[in-house]
Amino acid sequence: MSTERKYFGTDGIRGPVGEPPITPDFVMKLGWAAGRILAGTGTGPVLIGKDTRISGYMFESALEAGLSAAGVDVCLLGPMPTPAIAYLAQSTRAQAGIVISASHNPFHDNGIKFFSGEGRKLPDAMELAIERELETPLKVIDSRRLGKAKRMDDAPRRYIEFCKSRIHPELNLGGLKLVLDCAHGATYRVAPAIFAELGAEILVLGAEPDGLNINKDAGATHPGHLREKVLAAGADAGIAFDGDGDRVIMIDHTGAVVDGDEILYIIARAHPAILNGAVVGTVMSNLGLEKAIRALGLDFLRAGVGDRYIMDMLDKHNLVLGGETSGHIVHLGMSTTGDGILSALQVLGAMINSQTSLHDLTQGLHKFPQKLVNIKMQKRVDPQALPGVAAAVREAEARLGQEGRILLRNSGTEPLIRIMVEGTDASQVDDIAHFLTVKIESAIVA
Repeated sequence: MSTERKYFGTDGIRGPVGEPPITPDFVMKLGWAAGRILAGTGTGPVLIGKDTRISGYMFESALEAGLSAAGVDVCLLGPMPTPAIAYLAQSTRAQAGIVISASHNPFHDNGIKFFSGEGRKLPDAMELAIERELETPLKVIDSRRLGKAKRMDDAPRRYIEFCKSRIHPELNLGGLKLVLDCAHGATYRVAPAIFAELGAEILVLGAEPDGLNINKDAGATHPGHLREKVLAAGADAGIAFDGDGDRVIMIDHTGAVVDGDEILYIIARAHPAILNGAVVGTVMSNLGLEKAIRALGLDFLRAGVGDRYIMDMLDKHNLVLGGETSGHIVHLGMSTTGDGILSALQVLGAMINSQTSLHDLTQGLHKFPQKLVNIKMQKRVDPQALPGVAAAVREAEARLGQEGRILLRNSGTEPLIRIMVEGTDASQVDDIAHFLTVKIESAIVA
């Protein structure tokens, strides 16, 4: 039995709208195949949520049709953050939750990702079973057994109350001035309500989605505008979500970006005793984070890039907290998946409880210079297998010495080779990143 994935990547199925597999006919059959595999795994319907990109309407209808054809009832949630679908799948005893989103990608991309009825990403075996079912002819169930569809009109309020319940009941954000950037994405309704109801004074950016502007010069991947607003408003912090709300990047009162490494450190430092002795990062996590976590008396483990691999390591070692530099933080004491809003609330709680600014909370973490480069490719190739690249990496590693790292990898969600160079000298890091970029680009062309 094959274990090779044809469609699923590290975070579901994703790609440009209108190009296989992100087409209406494929997504309808995906809904049918998923319905066939998921049927009976819970007592409720399959939930479908989406972000704000225009193609979500089309794919919502396609999934609904496919699931109905398989005899599975559907509950439509409308635009909701990815972690909200995970929570609602669990709290409503659903068979599964499906999210229509391409996360931080522009509007012309879209994707489909799945959660089990426990609010966790589907295991590999179930994704492979769905892929095998996709290879069989679509057969519509008897008309008397077709699935029905309904809407959950109070989904936003349920999630808002869930987020508020996850923090200490006496935590009040009164006195904090915050700027929120919702990336014109899935958090545009719920995030402002949560932070305002907890007492913060808020200014809101990126909360006017039109189907085309999701992530456009906004949100966690483009924090420049947020930085300007934080400085102009004299705010205590800025909070930027990505398009589907599972990631967060923050801005401190000086205008400095606080990324996922720093957020992970702040959360770990606030409650080290409940973390079962270790924190999980990824191969991309800054070496400075590893040293800072170890200084807290905790071990630091590295997983592959992607929340799937972080979750696997958390489960394997019975741990609680892990995250990525990109701002995807998983705290299993708070939620079953990464949640940008809950991560931001934990950081704000640390600020209030310690009476310390966001800027000062990061001072125990001293980052090593790190350079990231993305190289586009026409087809997926192993960068280490390209002519001359392995030798170039060995040469570069020798130059960096013991306190430096080089990582070459394929993106799990885009046709990119990612280069990461880290060391003690910023100029040397830049030089080596340029050297490797030239080598790889030349090898691809050759």
